Amino acid sequence: MIGIQFSDANAFGLSFTFEDCILTNASFYKNKIKKTKFINTKLNEVDFSETDLSESVFDNCDLSAAIFSFTHLERTDLRTSYNYSIDIENNKIKKSKHSVHQLVGLLDKFQITVEN
Repeated sequence: MIGIQFSDANAFGLSFTFEDCILTNASFYKNKIKKTKFINTKLNEVDFSETDLSESVFDNCDLSAAIFSFTHLERTDLRTSYNYSIDIENNKIKKSKHSVHQLVGLLDKFQITVEN
C-alpha cells in the first residue's frame, strides 16, 4: 500500500494491525492508534507526526525515513525494528523499549559516532 492517508479516517473506534505489509509514504498524522501492532512491515517514509502510538509494538519493521515528530511513543516496543531515527527531545518516549543495536537512531540528532 502506497500513500494511504490514514489521517483522513474517522477516529471513532479506529484500530489497526499490520502484518507482512509494505506500507510506504502513508500518513497517520494526528491519529490516536494506541496498542497498534506492526509486524514484519516495511514502513518507509511513513508520517507518524503527532500520532499517539503509546503501547504499540513494532516487531521486525523497517522504519527508514519514517517521521516521528511530537509523537507519543510511551511504552512502545521497538526492540526488533531498525532504520529509525527518533528525536528524543521532541517525542514522548518514556518507558519505550529499544535494542542496543538501534540506539544510534535515538542519537542521530546529536551527530554522535557510535562504534562496536
